[in-house]
Amino acid sequence: IWYHKPVINKELLQSLPNLKIVASSGAGIDHLDLNLLSSYGIKVSNTPSAVSTDTADMGMALMLASSRRLVEGYQMAVSPETEFFPANWLGDEVSKRTLGIVGMGTIGYKVAQRARAFEMKILYHNRNRRNKEEENAVEAVYCKKIDDLLQQSDFVLLSLNLTPQTHKLIGRRELGLMKPTATLINISRGLVVDQDALVEALQNKVIKAAALDVTYPEPLPRDHPLLKMKNVIITPHIGSATKKARHLMMENMIESIQAGLAGLPIPNEVL
Repeated sequence: IWYHKPVINKELLQSLPNLKIVASSGAGIDHLDLNLLSSYGIKVSNTPSAVSTDTADMGMALMLASSRRLVEGYQMAVSPETEFFPANWLGDEVSKRTLGIVGMGTIGYKVAQRARAFEMKILYHNRNRRNKEEENAVEAVYCKKIDDLLQQSDFVLLSLNLTPQTHKLIGRRELGLMKPTATLINISRGLVVDQDALVEALQNKVIKAAALDVTYPEPLPRDHPLLKMKNVIITPHIGSATKKARHLMMENMIESIQAGLAGLPIPNEVL
């Protein structure tokens, strides 16, 4: 499967009686009905390691671009109407601020590694707590309750899988717990955030800004209010969009398919 195509449904599975494995590109598996596939005895794999480094880079890029108002600055610099650069046009610093990571899997942990170079204080909320050695390596503090992370963070970065439990995890209540000076960064899936609540929070200055590599749907309707806000950066789901990452994704998928056909243990099998 590449870019969620073809759609795996009952009709397709019934037409492919010899199917042994579905190899899906990327880390997310929310587009797959795992119970349905399991009922047909079909194995599933994905490519989480191939996308983790570049997606973590993207998370840092969005944080920096939003805090330093990079898009607005570019527009000012190239505008034919610009006659001078205002001295009071200011962004926010990233160094030594507090980063809250929701979802400390491979991608979230790599974001934490990068954030340490900026001397950031790192909080994280995860279904399972990391071991002490991993926490100490990035000086991360575990928040058992997501509310604690939201209340303390200057930047809240989402890097978790979309599941029934994380669907619209960040809604009106959660946004209301964030600092009015905080920025929400989403490099996971659009549906992890209640977008209507996000629009409302941004319009009413409940939070300061948002930087989103993912939305729902993708792309957004051209008249969507998020597209008109100066305090929002949206990119076209390009977290893994590098030549190296895409090549590795293909390699991982081929390795999984070959193992599945040979009856061997499948790399990156989704259980």
